[in-house]
Amino acid sequence: MRQRELGTTGLELSVAGFGAWAIGGPWAWGWGRQDDGESIDALHRALDAGVNWIDTAPAYGLGHSERIVGRALRERRDVHRIRVATKCGLWADGQRDVYDLRPSSIRREIDESRRRLGIDVIDLYQIHWPDRQTGTPVEESWTAMAELVTKGKVRHLGVSNFTVELLERCERIRHVDSLQPPLSLIDRSALAELLPWCVAHGTGVLCYSPMQSGLLTGSFSRQRAASLPSDDWRWRDPEFQEPRLSANLALAERLRPVAARHGTTVAAVAVSWVLAQAGVTAAIAGARRPAQVDGWIAAGDLGLTLQDLDELEGAEPPAAPAPPAGEAPPPSQAPLAGEAPPPSQAPPAGEAPPPGGPSA
Repeated sequence: MRQRELGTTGLELSVAGFGAWAIGGPWAWGWGRQDDGESIDALHRALDAGVNWIDTAPAYGLGHSERIVGRALRERRDVHRIRVATKCGLWADGQRDVYDLRPSSIRREIDESRRRLGIDVIDLYQIHWPDRQTGTPVEESWTAMAELVTKGKVRHLGVSNFTVELLERCERIRHVDSLQPPLSLIDRSALAELLPWCVAHGTGVLCYSPMQSGLLTGSFSRQRAASLPSDDWRWRDPEFQEPRLSANLALAERLRPVAARHGTTVAAVAVSWVLAQAGVTAAIAGARRPAQVDGWIAAGDLGLTLQDLDELEGAEPPAAPAPPAGEAPPPSQAPLAGEAPPPSQAPPAGEAPPPGGPSA
């Protein structure tokens, strides 16, 4: 699989990384029940095929995703070549998301992530979402992040879901090694300002949801959307509801002729389009079982032609885009309760809920 340097870090990453959001299992923004054995098999399938990095977060399953990633790493003999990216600043309680980027919380989270993952140094540590609750200036948070590099707990620093204004404020303190925005043929908003900023500043770009959470895999259908369980966050996402659902599925069909010309899958074409955008280092592709890895892994070596790109870019997304689908809603929107403590006992981002609440 092709590799690219992450910005100016010297860190070489495969152009497709394994996204460990879905393997976290049930929580407020989970994808439903998940078999841990299948999760580990999917990780191994991706790593055996040339993927050399994994993106996870404490929020995914309230620590469960990081623990599963740690288990998979301990089973491998080539762990020295695998890079791990995780995040801080987002947790969840029974009624809402908890955003906390106070320096004390960041320092606590890094040690808890290292323990769950079973590794001493995190290759890429990222702010998951801007702090919407504690009022902590991003300058204080970013200074605390930089101190983790000095202490040898982290090698590189990035941010996720940031605006250009927040990027500028961080850049004045310490270089932003990477940005993680959503990007797909359905959600192209990052192309306008974020990617040009990253190109100009030597910041790597790791794009999440390149297949728009399954809509651009070629296997999603109206019937599948209608049967999504209540513990799968997608059932309440506007992209999976009419009228946008029909428009999104129609866009996915526009990928089939390109896939046929290359003898590959619709999912691989969707990921490859993201990889073809100026400034993109890699795309984060998720999987809950090995067969899903097989659906997109060919993107790692697929080169789209100018004709392909023209054809794909002419496939217009729905005219009135919904907010980018991500791991969290707008601050005013409360998610469904997942495996989390009662609202009155919600901890700041931490290893586990307080006594009396369900375990993560």
